[in-house]
Amino acid sequence: MTQQISDAELAAQPAAYWTGVAHESLIAYTRARQAEKGYTQPQFWLLRNLSPNDLSPDGDGMTLPELRAAMASYLRPEDDLAAESEVLLERDWLTRDADDRLWLTTTGEQARVDLARNAPAIRAALHEGIDDADYVTTLKVLRRLIRNAGGTVA
Repeated sequence: MTQQISDAELAAQPAAYWTGVAHESLIAYTRARQAEKGYTQPQFWLLRNLSPNDLSPDGDGMTLPELRAAMASYLRPEDDLAAESEVLLERDWLTRDADDRLWLTTTGEQARVDLARNAPAIRAALHEGIDDADYVTTLKVLRRLIRNAGGTVA
């Protein structure tokens, strides 16, 4: 049940509460859709961070501490990269060398490409009923709130 709140009441609501609710809801939705497809968000991030065609600057292998550092801004406390990487090693999407560095395999690169194809459907479902102009306005407001709070906006 959605409670009707007037514009005046909404204007008085704390942004921190609503951004927190939005954050948790969006993450939960995204992760549920990914789980339905047989993978986790941290697994996808591992593939992306090891791919020279995505987030990896050079395609070199990385250790788990290096990967954690690279993902520090978006990893969640419950994300266990060691366990997630073991799943990807078993799928032959990653390999591990003698220096404990993880490397993306050809099969892993193809999996990354295939999994990335799920993102547009997730985005479309989340953006249903929201036109691009409203979305852009919302992001501009959030960016201003961040700056007003002393944060940095990329």
